[in-house]
Amino acid sequence: MGNRLSKIYTRTGDDGDTGLGLAQRIGKDSLRIAAIGDIDELNANIGFLVQALPAAHNDQPRLSQIQHDLFDLGGELAMPGHELLDAILVEQLETDIDRINANLPPLKDFILPGGSEAAARCHLARTVCRRAERSLVAFNRSEQPGHVLAQQYLNRLSDWLFVFSRQLARADGGAEVLWQSRHRR
Repeated sequence: MGNRLSKIYTRTGDDGDTGLGLAQRIGKDSLRIAAIGDIDELNANIGFLVQALPAAHNDQPRLSQIQHDLFDLGGELAMPGHELLDAILVEQLETDIDRINANLPPLKDFILPGGSEAAARCHLARTVCRRAERSLVAFNRSEQPGHVLAQQYLNRLSDWLFVFSRQLARADGGAEVLWQSRHRR
């Protein structure tokens, strides 16, 4: 990282624009900044999830790595023309999804967010991930070429968060909350 921030407020964004990583200014309401903001919110939600995990939970390092990956993704979007993510990250998420899912029963019903505090926080992160993905899709459609790998990463990450939430809900003898339609009750 080049210059360290010694003064947090700069007043340079008071008129509705912000700086990108390459000394370029852009509107705070741009699709690029919306995507960066949603990715930042996702990162914060994953940090919130980590705080609810049992102390001995062995996926804390994985979640920490995901937070670093998301920070890289935000950096990639803040520096037009740069790619900071690698395809191996998508493959790692797929491998993790398969590993976690192998220990879960097949889905027969829809699942409601809940089951435990950690599972509910994981579902919250999943929904924010889906929003970040939608923001990135909108941005990608407005710019050519788009950040295709970043879009794939967020798509896989939301799947990872889904199976991880299922695992968390079942931890320590817990259970998932299954949806019950009014028509089936």
